[in-house]
Order: sequence, then structure tokens, then C-alpha cells
Amino acid sequence: MGIVTFLTFINEGFVPLSDQNLQTLLIIDIILLLTFFTLIFRNFYRFYYTGKKNKKGSQTNLKYISVFSLFIFNFGIQNYFDKQITKAVNNSFDVAKNYLEESKENVLSDVILMSVGLNRASSLYYSNPGRFKNIMKSEKILRRIDDIYLIDSLGNVLLSDVRDITEEFVIPTDEDYDQVLEGKPVFITENLENKTTVMTKLSSLVDTYLYISRNIDPEILRYLNETEQAVSFYYSVENSQTGIKVTFAIIYIIVVTLLLFLSTSIAISFASRLTKPIVNLIGASDAISKGALDVKVPETETDEEFRQLNHNFNQMIERLKEQQDKLLITERYEAWESVARKLAHEIKNPLTPIQLSIDSLREKYRDKLTNESKNFEKYLETINRQIKDIEKLVNEFSNFARMPRPILKKININQLINKSLDFIKLASKNSINLIYKTNNKFINGDEDQLNRVFINLIKNSEESFLEQSQKVPSFKGNIDIEISDNNDYIIIVIKDNGKGITDAKKAMTPYFTTKKTGTGLGLPIVTKIINEHSGKFSIKNNNDNKGTVVTISLPKYA
Repeated sequence: MGIVTFLTFINEGFVPLSDQNLQTLLIIDIILLLTFFTLIFRNFYRFYYTGKKNKKGSQTNLKYISVFSLFIFNFGIQNYFDKQITKAVNNSFDVAKNYLEESKENVLSDVILMSVGLNRASSLYYSNPGRFKNIMKSEKILRRIDDIYLIDSLGNVLLSDVRDITEEFVIPTDEDYDQVLEGKPVFITENLENKTTVMTKLSSLVDTYLYISRNIDPEILRYLNETEQAVSFYYSVENSQTGIKVTFAIIYIIVVTLLLFLSTSIAISFASRLTKPIVNLIGASDAISKGALDVKVPETETDEEFRQLNHNFNQMIERLKEQQDKLLITERYEAWESVARKLAHEIKNPLTPIQLSIDSLREKYRDKLTNESKNFEKYLETINRQIKDIEKLVNEFSNFARMPRPILKKININQLINKSLDFIKLASKNSINLIYKTNNKFINGDEDQLNRVFINLIKNSEESFLEQSQKVPSFKGNIDIEISDNNDYIIIVIKDNGKGITDAKKAMTPYFTTKKTGTGLGLPIVTKIINEHSGKFSIKNNNDNKGTVVTISLPKYA
């Protein structure tokens, strides 16, 4: 709008020059000024409010914004409103005029030198006109003159050699002749605009004058005219009325405000891009120092180095979280093992006396209770069966408490799973499919413990199928076991189409079970074995709520 206003003012724009148009443009310019200042204020207020609300990185932001704003603003001002402009305007016109003056002086010197040469050859003018003309032509070429004439006092051309014969010959005035007769060369007063013409008297010839001219470069003339117009316009504006000065002041303020707006916007954008990743890292590190390992450094649009730093930092947090989780799981298992050990001890101690008491009762009262002997024997069998169940439970507790640390060695995971499936398939009537999606098959693991893991998980699916088949007799169970790899891990995914799992989180807790005869130790034992193999274990329902998906990650053999 500043440029449009300026062009309109000098009547060079597409908007017609009128008072109404200028007033309209000035009003628009003022509105734009207010808009710019509002945007600048909003930027600074937003920055100030953000810094006050979250002090992390605000000082760095302020420092970068100040430095870059001042640098960009000063750079723009120095380039748009340099103090040398006035000097350049004045000097440019002086240079053009000096060039013309110098050109005239050169032609003046040339006419003097040429007159000397022609005076010497004046005897040939009558005796050998051809040779005299060649001498005149040579002088013309030597002095780089465009046109040369020999004329008399009436302006008649006696002899000539010109560049363009179509050009007009300007006859000297009487004043020009009078000045020449005083003994010095003169410039022709009525000279053509694009030529410098000088005349002098040849003293060796009667009533003969040497008249020469040199063309001026058209580009120099154009430059001179443009410079003269620019200088004239510059000083006319400088000495113009107050209204015109206000117009230029507004244009100046528009450009300055635009530079200020751009400089602060660029500075704020640059500072935010540079400091925001750092502020995010500071916030995340503060949260980690307080023990919050669920924090993540947000992904932002920044330089590649900062993105890589954020990625590495997030990976570090994930590893810390995994290690913390494993430590917590280990602590829980140690506590559960202690509980299992104490329960096994406390329950197992009275089982033997109870069993002996049952045997004694059988021996003492079997023959005496003739009428009730069958019922008596039945009661004793019930008690004995319950004791066996309790003893089985105690053995499960003992096994869980005494589970040894895994002995890791190179294992072929394909062979291990096939071995587990061979055991299951002996009694299974369901479909079990093994799918290989990788050529990697070796892991670090304990064969016996991992065999127990896969048998336990497949048995869980089989038990789920049994419940489903009781509800739907035509139900057909299916298990898909998929083996693939990902970076440093072998991934085993076990999917079934059973009834699913009610609560995956609780199912991982020891002693929690939804089965009538379950101990609630199956999945906790699986989880413990996988964790001690430095692996990962997860269980969830399938997306379509049909069946369960178990995912196990085990380290590759290294």
C-alpha cells in the first residue's frame, strides 16, 4: 500500500491522482499501521504470557528475540534509508554533467590540434586537393571525430567528411564567427542536442574555417535526462507542502513497521523453533527426576538434530520405564513367593495328622458301624479327596516359591514350540497352526521353563475351547502361533478363538482365577519366566472380541 500510495502521488500508478483517492489510500495506510502494531503487540504479549506461565526457556527466548529483532530491523533500515541517498542523488547529476563538460573540452582540444595539422598542409589545398583531403580524413580518424567540415564565412561547405550525410548541418551564427575571429575556438551555440560542435579559423587559408563535431552517447543523454528528472523530483518533494511530507512520513512508517513486524515475527519463530525442543527436554527431565517415567518429550517441527535428540531421550525413558517395571515385578514375585512358601508350610503341616486321623477312624469304627458303614466310608473318602486337593494346591505354591533362575543357552525356538505342540496334540481335538515369518530361529533361553510357558498358554486356550463347546456343541477351536522377528527380538504371537479374557491386568496377579479348580498361578508363572528371560509378555482380547491374543518377545541369540 505504501508503494501504491507513492506511485499514485507521482501520478505513475494505476490509481488516478486525486484528492479523494489520496485520502482513501492514506486512511487504508493508517488502518494497516494500526493492524501491524496490533499484531506486534499480540506477538509480544503472547510471548510474555507464555514466559510468565512457564518460565522454562523464557530467558533464552527473550535473548534470541531481542538479538534477531534488532539485527533484522537495523539491517532493513540501513538498506532502505541510508544517509548516503541525498549525496548519491546530488552526485549522480554532477557526474553526468561533468562527463559532458569533459567531452566538450576534449573536442575543443581536438579542433586546435587538427587546425595545426591542416595549416601545415594548406599548400596542398590548391596544388593537390586529393592529398589534402586524405590528410583531413586522417586527422578525423586520429581524433575520433564524427563530422569535419571546411566552411567559409557565409556558411558554405567547401570540403567535408561526415559519418551520416542525412544529418542536418547547423550553420554557425554571426556571433560564432565574431568569436572565432578573436583568435580562439568556440562552441556552436545552436548545436544539435546529441552533438558537441566546435569551430576555429584556419589561418593559412583565406576565409576558411574548420568545423568539427562529435556525437554524444545516447545512453549518456538518457541517463542525464533521467538523473535531471530524479534530482528535480527529489528536491521538489523535499520542498513540497506539509501534506506531501505527511504522505512520505506515512510511507516511511509503513515500511519501518513492516520491517519491525517481520523482524519480530521471524525472531519469535526462530527462537521458538530453537528453544522449544530444549524447553521440552527440561520439562521431561524435571518430571523424570521426580520419578514420573510415563512422561514423553512431544514431537515438534524442528531441526533433524533436535528430533534425533528427542527420539533418543524418549527411548531412554522407555528403557528406564521397562527396567522400573521389571524391578517392581521382581519385587512382587519375591513377595508372592514368600507368601506361597509360608502358605505351603502352614497348610502342609496339619495335612499329615489329618490323614493319620482318618486312617485311625476307618480302622476303629468300620466294623462297629454296620448299618452306617457305607455312609461312614463315603464321608471319609470325601475328606480324603479334599485333603488331596489341598495337597495339590500346596505343591503348586511350593513349586512357585522354589522356581529356579533360568539357565540361558542357545535354543531353536521352532523346535521348542513344536515339542510343546506335540505334547498338546496328543489329547487335543482342536486346530493348531504354526506360521513361520522369519528365518531367525535361535534365542537365549531355558528350554524347560519356556516349554512350560507354551504348554501353559496353549492349555489355557484349550480350557477356553472346552467352555465354549459346552455352550455351543458345534464350536471348533483354533489356535494360530505366528513366529516373526523385530530388530533384536523373536516375536511369538498366539491367537485363539475362545471366549477371551475378562480382566487382563488382574489375570497377571498371583492367586487370581476365574476357574473353579484354578490356583491363579499359571499366568504369573509365565510372566515371571518371560521377565527373567529379559523378554516382554502381553495378553489381551482380540479386536473383534473373539478370543485372546498373547504376544511374547524373546531376545535373539547373540
